[in-house]
Amino acid sequence: MADEVVLLDLWPSIFGMRVRIALVGKGIKHESKEDDLRNKSDLLLKMNPVYKKVPVLIHNGKPVCDSLIDHRSVHRRLDEVWNDSSPLLPSDPYHRAHAGQVLG
Repeated sequence: MADEVVLLDLWPSIFGMRVRIALVGKGIKHESKEDDLRNKSDLLLKMNPVYKKVPVLIHNGKPVCDSLIDHRSVHRRLDEVWNDSSPLLPSDPYHRAHAGQVLG
């Protein structure tokens, strides 16, 4: 089964830009869906019912949302699933914790 990857995003979002760069850097084929945050789509409300914000990475129907607490969750998921290409985050927990300072 081929991986289905959808990114719910808004083009000027710097948070979405980080995910787009990561997807391209890892060579992951994906579909981008832009969402109107003033008129949020049913898909966004279903995939991120708590924060109702983008970006949301949907991998095989399962959402992974960036949050204020863990803004690296999408990057970690990409590293875990697509581990055959260059890692986005360090494998060492200490260095991974400090990588958040670089990723913003």
